[in-house]
Amino acid sequence: MSKSLPYSVKDVNYDNAKFRHRSPLKVLSQSMLTLSTKRNHASCSTGKFLILILIFGIGCLLLMSKGPNDSAPNEKGKVTFVGGLRLGKLLRKPPRLPPRLSPDEGQLRGNGSNSDPKWAARQQSVKEAFDYAWSGYRKYAMGYDELMPISQRGVDGLGGLGATVVDALDTAMIMGHDNIVSEAGAWVEAHLLERIGQKDQVNLFETTIRVLGGLLSAYHLSGGDQSTTNMTHIGPKPDVYLNVAKDLADRLLSAFSSSPTSVPYSDVILRDSTAHPAPGGMSSTAEVASVQLEFNYLSAVSGDPKYSTEAMKVLAHIKTLPKTEGLVPIYISPQSGEFVGENIRLGSRGDSYYEYLIKVWLQQGGKLNSNFTYLHDMYIEAMKGVRHLLVRKTVPNGLVFVGELPYGSKGEFSPKMDHLVCFLPGTLALGATKGLTKEKALAENLLSFEDLENLKLAEDLAKACFEMYEVTATGLAPEIAYFHTAEYSEDGLEGGNKSSMYAKDIIIHQADRHNLLRPETVESLFVLYRITKDTKYRDQGWQIFEAFEKYTKVKTGGYTSLDDVTEVPPRRRDKMETFFLGETLKYLYLLFGDDSVIPLDKFVFNTEAHPLPIKHN
Repeated sequence: MSKSLPYSVKDVNYDNAKFRHRSPLKVLSQSMLTLSTKRNHASCSTGKFLILILIFGIGCLLLMSKGPNDSAPNEKGKVTFVGGLRLGKLLRKPPRLPPRLSPDEGQLRGNGSNSDPKWAARQQSVKEAFDYAWSGYRKYAMGYDELMPISQRGVDGLGGLGATVVDALDTAMIMGHDNIVSEAGAWVEAHLLERIGQKDQVNLFETTIRVLGGLLSAYHLSGGDQSTTNMTHIGPKPDVYLNVAKDLADRLLSAFSSSPTSVPYSDVILRDSTAHPAPGGMSSTAEVASVQLEFNYLSAVSGDPKYSTEAMKVLAHIKTLPKTEGLVPIYISPQSGEFVGENIRLGSRGDSYYEYLIKVWLQQGGKLNSNFTYLHDMYIEAMKGVRHLLVRKTVPNGLVFVGELPYGSKGEFSPKMDHLVCFLPGTLALGATKGLTKEKALAENLLSFEDLENLKLAEDLAKACFEMYEVTATGLAPEIAYFHTAEYSEDGLEGGNKSSMYAKDIIIHQADRHNLLRPETVESLFVLYRITKDTKYRDQGWQIFEAFEKYTKVKTGGYTSLDDVTEVPPRRRDKMETFFLGETLKYLYLLFGDDSVIPLDKFVFNTEAHPLPIKHN
């Protein structure tokens, strides 16, 4: 990354006198003009004396003799003297101003600097971890979806489209890992289009957020979308990524066209562009409502509205369905178009529905008088429902968490929170300030009472998410936690860190003690640091990163999921999820870096951490 420029754009445009050249004649004429306006003062002897001193000084300036090391020849590029006058100095050009960055370059790369050496070093450590993770994948699993680092082989669990390659590509671009960009880009160009045409079943949601989202982000960051700046000059041209994305999306559209309602089927057969419902017939609400960022952006850059049209029908349809204070069940039927069951939660199958409500609105410009205002309204209503129906506090120490309603609002409350729910603090903060810092949003009077409530909830929930790490023996969070409340408690299920003050507040069942290298907590720490500037979020992120390094790093290359975070040494699970490279390490790198790299008021991250530009930019 480039060094920080010594001047701002304002400095470049400012007509500062110190940058303007003035000739000796202009100096003399200006001096005489000044003297003539002061002639009344010169009539006295003191005035005459001062005039003589001034003239003498100017004469000395003009008649300075050349130095011993100066040259006389009058050649291009040499200094010329006339009667001892060093014209090269008096007639020198003004200092050259720094080059002006294009808007895109400023937004993407930032100034590349990190003024605090501690955080610059920590960011470099994350970059090295990414390189280590990629090296294991490249050595043992190149072209497979995922690496099994302990058994040193690859596995296809996401349709066989090389998901790790595409998921990691824009992370490498952001980090400036040109060798990895070159390797991953070359693989995409040589193999991915052919694979898309040959593969069988894939999941609409997973393929959209990981592969389609990764291709579209790589397209933009490599200079596509009429961008004036590339984050990388390595790898294929941007149109390679776009063309593969269009071919993939054309096949994925069959999930929408095959369904009798606006709700798409969950599974697609890529080779023949057909689709069918999942076993049991239901689709996840989060899955059908979390493909819109990607399809909207593809329509914008391809000029073909069909992608956006089909995807946005889903959200427009959900708008018409009955809800519980803005909250929705986690299943929806493609056959009837109606919600199925009463299970309400912000964990698996529910999470990114709420995330995309606010992010799609922001992507389309974030205006309250637009065709997309209904998304903002649905989001605000849903967050009110979260605060009213799902937020509780633990005993004895009052941690704020979000639980579940497995049987709807009239059923019993469950104090269960998936690690997946830890996306919510970041989404709440983003929804409150629209990507601006809290300080700026307050100064410009942009925060409503609702925004301030959501921002406070974001910070409270982020604490609970971090304590899910802090209470375990490894310092890594379980997949699911339960919370001790006045109505619910269990003994003997602590996380293993007896020194934690919240050891009695958090309950971890045996079946929930695994860690999949998930990103949601560090995602929220990143967003909250950008918005609040509170360095505790950086400190917490570093603590989590150190735990990953200590317990999940595999000597032969790559990182692995864990079976039990409550014991040391932890049992290992032999899987490096694609999102460890695509999300977890990306968010940690950005958390420790410069705020102007992928600014939150210029980009939205899809639910797989692939940044896409906001429409008005």
